[in-house]
Amino acid sequence: MRLLFSLLLVFSLNANADTPDLVLRGALTGADHQTYRSVPFEVPAGVERITVEFDYNGKEERSVIDLGLLGPDGRLRGWSGGNKRAFTVSGVDATPSYQPTPTTTGTWALLLGIPNMRQHGRAEYTAQVYFSRSLNVADEPSLLRPVLRNGAGWYRGDLHTHTGHSDGSCPTTNGAAPVPCPLYMTAVTAQERKLDFVAITEHNYVGHANAMREMQPRFDELLLMPAREITTFYGHANLFGTLAPLDFRIAPGAHADANSLLAAAAELNGLLSINHPVRPSGEQCMGCGWEQATDMRRVQAIEVVNGPDADSEWSGIPFWHAQLQRGLRITAIGGSDNHRPHEAPGTPGALGEPTTVVHARELSQLAVLDAIRAGHVFIDLKNVPGRVLDLSATAAGQRAMMGDALVVKKGDVARFSLRVARAKGARIELLFDGEPASLLGRRAVDADEVVRAFSWPSDGKRHWLRVDVRDAAGKLILLGNPIYLNPEGS
Repeated sequence: MRLLFSLLLVFSLNANADTPDLVLRGALTGADHQTYRSVPFEVPAGVERITVEFDYNGKEERSVIDLGLLGPDGRLRGWSGGNKRAFTVSGVDATPSYQPTPTTTGTWALLLGIPNMRQHGRAEYTAQVYFSRSLNVADEPSLLRPVLRNGAGWYRGDLHTHTGHSDGSCPTTNGAAPVPCPLYMTAVTAQERKLDFVAITEHNYVGHANAMREMQPRFDELLLMPAREITTFYGHANLFGTLAPLDFRIAPGAHADANSLLAAAAELNGLLSINHPVRPSGEQCMGCGWEQATDMRRVQAIEVVNGPDADSEWSGIPFWHAQLQRGLRITAIGGSDNHRPHEAPGTPGALGEPTTVVHARELSQLAVLDAIRAGHVFIDLKNVPGRVLDLSATAAGQRAMMGDALVVKKGDVARFSLRVARAKGARIELLFDGEPASLLGRRAVDADEVVRAFSWPSDGKRHWLRVDVRDAAGKLILLGNPIYLNPEGS
């Protein structure tokens, strides 16, 4: 055998997801023509995902190296041939042509197939191997975290949808009774409705992540975010940013209460949002209301608008306001809770209604989640492309946007700027500590885009200020997150 092989060990002591844990290098010659070679490597304990980035030279001499993966039992776990430079495998998802496989400790191997190597040819290859020790998005190497659009801006999405991987349904192609709806239908509809991202939040499990990994390259303008809806008998919550297992049961032998469940979720470093918190629980919506005393410090967001419920008795806005009044800084988001992607806009629960609009540094999953954590969010209840609600403020050299805080000493003045676009005919509602305030002079949105300025003389105390926009009939169409004034600990 003329296989020249070297193994360079790189230890990722700084836990940088973009530093390979192993670098495998070797060379193939003409003697390797039409043979198979294995390149073994050790997978240590605690690894949840294996990612390999592979390349080689000699292509100008028509050298070809195909690629596959063998598990520690010697069985083939996938074969991508020459059509992919990188692949990933975990117990939940894998690159198409590879099998989702628990990454057990032991000796794995790259399987190299050499369909062509000229007699005097030579090809040197390099395989960078990454070991992710969790299934959190932040711990994946960057090659698995697509950035669909560079640059900061407002990005629009739906954070609560279901497909046939749980209880989403749609008619068959000939119009027969509804069947479990393919995830692809939700992605197509989200793209048609000009969303930038959509989260698929199936109940209690993340098996749909595998289908989403396959689809993401096709949807190069729509970010697909795998998530789950933790569905308990005492309330529902979405968990974003992690595919790690989580026991959702509040029951004997599992979690004693909601706080125990939230503590387990917090250990996964995801983002947790309580869904439809005041919807009544019963046979029509089992376990839907948030019914347990909860340490709300473990909650990063609240779905204050679920589908069409903003102006109903099921609105989550009062529940959210109560947390703000306690001094908590929890982000308001919305979600359609869509189960039928084929239904038309304006239908209760239509995909993208409401839309959560985030001001993120780029269009990537990490950036969207970071924007939600920061509160850089408004909700567009009708999904009108180009519709904007943007509140900012300055004081004593500080600048803030929605979700940020300003420290304004007593007697100093905070100056606010409000921009509303694509809402002509509506009226602005300014809320100070949850109550209507008269700080704003002109409330009418009398043009396609309006900018309003107002100021607040500080009393030195803790407050929060935010803006809603209502249409001519008084219906909520835009909901803004607060700017926090003199928060505790500032």
